Amino acid sequence: GYAHWKGQVLNSDELHELYDGLKLNKVNQYDYVLTGYTRDTSFLAMVVDIVQELKQQNSNLVYVCDPVMGDKWNGEGSMYVPKDLLPVYRDKVVPVADIITPNQFEAELLTGRKIHTEEEALEVMDMLHAMGPETVVITSSDLQASLGNDYLIALGSHRKTKADGTKVTQRIRMESPKVDAVFVGTGDLFAAMLLAWTHKHPNNLKVACEKTVSAMQHVLQRTIKSAKAQAGEGNKPNSAQLELRMVQSKKDIENPEIIVKATVL
Repeated sequence: GYAHWKGQVLNSDELHELYDGLKLNKVNQYDYVLTGYTRDTSFLAMVVDIVQELKQQNSNLVYVCDPVMGDKWNGEGSMYVPKDLLPVYRDKVVPVADIITPNQFEAELLTGRKIHTEEEALEVMDMLHAMGPETVVITSSDLQASLGNDYLIALGSHRKTKADGTKVTQRIRMESPKVDAVFVGTGDLFAAMLLAWTHKHPNNLKVACEKTVSAMQHVLQRTIKSAKAQAGEGNKPNSAQLELRMVQSKKDIENPEIIVKATVL
């Protein structure tokens, strides 16, 4: 969200070296792996190798993937990572992921299907399940909310295979109030909290999503209120003022009051 940035981007060799260090010290026992924004195809491919190796050690490991590729502005979608990341996400990453959190544009990219209706969104989530993940959450969409234009729709789907081999799918919809500002890092926060709440409520996507989205609302409302106060009457808050107030929202993140309810579809 800032005009300037410095520093290095980790490449696949450096990632491999770090992972080797963990392995040599036998501290590579994980319950969860979470990945988000990545710009490099070889790095992404290395993540897949590492996740597969970790899953061989621990078959219960859950890999949460936020396939960050792009978004829609004023109805037009565009990618903000190199285009060659798409086939790697689609063919390699998503098949080993257990939980994915694409926005509508990313879900469309991964499946090659456009979403115009809720029904189409559910079909796209089914296609994503068929690629591998048990849990799919479309974190934001431009679907029409029943509560009106000031609300944003998120959709979730959890597919479980029962002992007898039959599949059961739970689907939910959430409508949360839009906040009139551009925040950076909301997707990262969403994926991290969804990981935490699905850990606490592994068989209840509804509650996990309600807590995730409610906590997001608490953080965003606190952020916009603080940003407006800092910017002063009539001024537009800048990037620094719109930094998510996560530390100040510690209590809301740990134990969010449910302010967004999910509807089971």
